[in-house]
Amino acid sequence: MDGPGGNIPEYGVGELAGAIKRTLEGAFQRVRVRGELTEVKPYPSGHIYLSLKDENAKIESVVWKSAVSRLGLKPENGLEVIATGRVSTYGDRSKYQLIIEKLEYAGEGALLARIERLRLALLKEGLFDAERKRALPLLPRVVGVVTSERGAVIQDIRTTLARRFPRHLILWPVMVQGEGSAEQIAAAINGFSALEPGGRVPRPDVLIVARGGGSLEDLMAFNEEIVVRAAAGCTIPLISAVGHETDTTLIDFASDRRAPTPTAAAEIAVPARAELAAALAQRGARMDQCVAGLLRESRLHLHRAERGLPDLPALVNQLRQRLDDRGERLRTALPGFVLSRRQAVTRLAGHLRHPREAIAAGRNAVQALDQRMGAAWAQSQAKRHAAPAMARLSAAPVMALIRERAARVEGLSARLEAVSYNAVLARGFALVQGAGGQPVTAAAEVAPGARLTLTFQDGSVEATAAGKPRDSRQGSLF
Repeated sequence: MDGPGGNIPEYGVGELAGAIKRTLEGAFQRVRVRGELTEVKPYPSGHIYLSLKDENAKIESVVWKSAVSRLGLKPENGLEVIATGRVSTYGDRSKYQLIIEKLEYAGEGALLARIERLRLALLKEGLFDAERKRALPLLPRVVGVVTSERGAVIQDIRTTLARRFPRHLILWPVMVQGEGSAEQIAAAINGFSALEPGGRVPRPDVLIVARGGGSLEDLMAFNEEIVVRAAAGCTIPLISAVGHETDTTLIDFASDRRAPTPTAAAEIAVPARAELAAALAQRGARMDQCVAGLLRESRLHLHRAERGLPDLPALVNQLRQRLDDRGERLRTALPGFVLSRRQAVTRLAGHLRHPREAIAAGRNAVQALDQRMGAAWAQSQAKRHAAPAMARLSAAPVMALIRERAARVEGLSARLEAVSYNAVLARGFALVQGAGGQPVTAAAEVAPGARLTLTFQDGSVEATAAGKPRDSRQGSLF
């Protein structure tokens, strides 16, 4: 041994890190690793950092920006994949990592689990609700198709439309599988939906999104969220026709109608011209029958109404006769009416006095009034001249006569007071009078609810009779 280290080579830190990196990359080169994606973190730089794990270990991984567009699928946490890449090291942190260049779904089970998770999430948002489904037009003027321009799908659709009812067809060619296919399909659906009516490019009345059969991996573009959301937000009634009858993709839940095959989609989109003509002929025949029945029923009503109508000529002749009769009666009635009015005026004239008679009667009344006034004036003058003589008469006999007359008046007043009802009122009795002021002398004369006036010694009060009259032995009426 030449020194403490013996034959052990000496490395710098960078040299050792480089040697380890070369060793790992040389030993493994390209590898395929199966595991579950976790810790997926896209960075603003465009790189994606993530980890692959299973029940035994975890490998940190990275997808460089230049490889993101070629991955084949979008990395998501919890997704089981097969990652293709190479093993390398990151010397600054003394760790190894997998540089991923491609991602694939790890088997059909992983694909189905991912599809089911996305289906439940979109279902919860209401994208698959039946209320969102729209009715398809009976006979669309323009049919839009989103599919590949190569292959049998577009030819089947063209052939079916030409056979059933030729329509104007617009194709938006897209890739139906592989990297970027989902984005192209979503862009085509959104592009058709954004077309304005009456624009340079005709706006379709119905849209068909179609693809032929294939494996689950081949149909995955139609299970992507971007495609499903584009189908749900499309403003044109959409028919999905992806795969065969047994194939089901998420776009089928978001579309307005699902067709088992592209050919069936074309049959759903337009009716058969022969069947439509036969239906029109059948409806025309039914309409003819209905119109004929209505005509027969109307004729029957007219016949019944005709039997119920009177004989119009006879009715007119009768009215003419009545008019002649009324005219004759009017001709004779007018002179009689004038005669009766003249007689009435004559009778009234007999009761009227001549103006000269009225003037004479007025003059007599004035003369009589003048005579009465003259007599009254003479009498007043005589009394005025007799007043001094009366004053000279003795006052004693007059005073005695006055006293005698006063005593007689007092006696008569006492007798009148004794028989007056006021004395009776003073002893606690009352005078009962009805609404018209007439005295009420019996309880039977009082009806229930009658208005009465009760007069006492010191005034009167108003009262209302309540109930029926009772026997006088049982008490008062009130």
